[in-house]
Amino acid sequence: MFKECLHHSSDLKWAYAYDRDTFHLRLRTKRNDVEEAVAVTGDKYDWDQHHHDVPMEKIAADSLFDYWEAAIKPEFGRFSYGFRVRSGEETLWLIENGIFEEQPAPAGGYFEIPFIHTVDLFDAPEWAKEAVFYQIMPDRFANGDTANDPDHVQPWGEAPSGESHFGGDLQGIIDNLKHLTDLGVTAIYLTPLFTAPSNHKYDTVDYMQIDPQFGDAEQLKKLVSACHDLNIRVVLDAVFNHTSEQFPPFQDVLANGENSKYKDWFHLNGFPVEVKDGTANYATFGFYGNMPKLNTANPEVKQFLLDVAVHWIKEADIDGWRLDVANEIDHAFWRDFRHAVKAEKPDAFIIGEVWSNALNWLHGDQFDSSMNYPFAQHILDFFASSEGKASDFADQINRLLMRYPQQTNEAMFNLLSSHDTPRASTRLNGDKQRLKQAVVFMMTSMGIPCIYYGDEIGMDGGDDPDCRKCMEWDADKQDRELFDFYQLLIALRKQHTVLRDGRFRFLFADNERGAFIYERLNANQHFTIWINHTEETVKLTHPMQADDWKDALSNEEVATFEEQLQLELGPHDFRILYRNI
Repeated sequence: MFKECLHHSSDLKWAYAYDRDTFHLRLRTKRNDVEEAVAVTGDKYDWDQHHHDVPMEKIAADSLFDYWEAAIKPEFGRFSYGFRVRSGEETLWLIENGIFEEQPAPAGGYFEIPFIHTVDLFDAPEWAKEAVFYQIMPDRFANGDTANDPDHVQPWGEAPSGESHFGGDLQGIIDNLKHLTDLGVTAIYLTPLFTAPSNHKYDTVDYMQIDPQFGDAEQLKKLVSACHDLNIRVVLDAVFNHTSEQFPPFQDVLANGENSKYKDWFHLNGFPVEVKDGTANYATFGFYGNMPKLNTANPEVKQFLLDVAVHWIKEADIDGWRLDVANEIDHAFWRDFRHAVKAEKPDAFIIGEVWSNALNWLHGDQFDSSMNYPFAQHILDFFASSEGKASDFADQINRLLMRYPQQTNEAMFNLLSSHDTPRASTRLNGDKQRLKQAVVFMMTSMGIPCIYYGDEIGMDGGDDPDCRKCMEWDADKQDRELFDFYQLLIALRKQHTVLRDGRFRFLFADNERGAFIYERLNANQHFTIWINHTEETVKLTHPMQADDWKDALSNEEVATFEEQLQLELGPHDFRILYRNI
């Protein structure tokens, strides 16, 4: 066996409490190198009387490694542990002190879990993990009140530019809630609502006021109340990393320089504060001089922003926050943010915008979730072309899943499109069948699915601002067949808990073509999803002992053949099968 590939550490993604009674241990070995892995566990105070060998299951693999997992239920909330791995006649033991060919005497030198404390558990709200989200840009969704339109409003449906305003507002969302209930979504995420000069509102001027072109606080309360009556949650977008240059404290800094009482609210590198030759002498979002970066370590700034977060929960009963540019703000601030928000509303949902590995923010002390852009990238890259190998796609998804503990994966904010990316339809070259396969994968994967407004009716769009077109409300221009498909997949996910909490595992991934099978499995149900992402008809076969499988979309029975389930799938076809256990 390759000792160099044998790895475990007692940190968050390798050893973690899944719930108050269950601990998960993960182990990495070289791909196809180990035949058997066992977690050797016991109580350090009385190993002989409280010792258990727990077989580990191979839960994932990539091109280099296999990943194993065992669920431990310690008798006293604590345990010590090591690992025994075998290949043929060779056996190795891995403990904290190293790798050995003979079992080291327990429990000294073994890995140790001193105690599972409930207060330390990662605890995302249950409603969020069961939700199907829908993202809305208020200016682009629907214009319900022309009286609040800005003077420079453009006709609805014109091609957008970076400066376009179209008059969408909160009343427009209220007027079209039936579209959301018909679709089946159970939560909406609104891009920023607060007063700002831009159409996107990511340059806040007044955090305590709804931008007049959207309505006012009473209108927001009306929207939230209407949504709650329909069992739809509402999450708002907060921009705490930076503000508009029109933000009054920054204007004070511009006017009074070193004498401004707000000078420590920002990251200033000299006076006078200015943009010279295109470069600001203060920290900004990117290189945008009109978006100065807040100093969130400053106690006054921190308290101001925490008051904002709590205010809108109290004022409008919102259900959570999506946090813009979250990775550019200090961790200490986010810990205090979580404490303040959860103290006001314990089941508020906190989503951070982190485009890469977000584990440092997902320890249970900061965010509940992160926007899973890597997930979207892998899906769209694979389904955009028929040239990719399913085995490569499986490797990428497995590596992504192994970044996080299981309960974190269950709460990740999965998406295919957003206001910051080209729409899925465009990324998939306008091919509806490819889009359907991508939607199937998102809706049946581990994590929380989010639909970007208009994707469900076939809207397209390239990079910003093209991805921010006005919602198409003309039924003759909507793809209603695609809407029905989204509706069907959402209903399927809502009906079957296994698609929300079940184990995810690839069962087969072709190393030459784009055909694969994966499963979702819990104690009550077993789903298998079969996808042929090639240009030709393929036959897929997998061992299936039970013969009571049904097609989840038609509810027709599917027969096994000599303990094998064999399906013939046409080009870009898919099947979703399930059985009750």
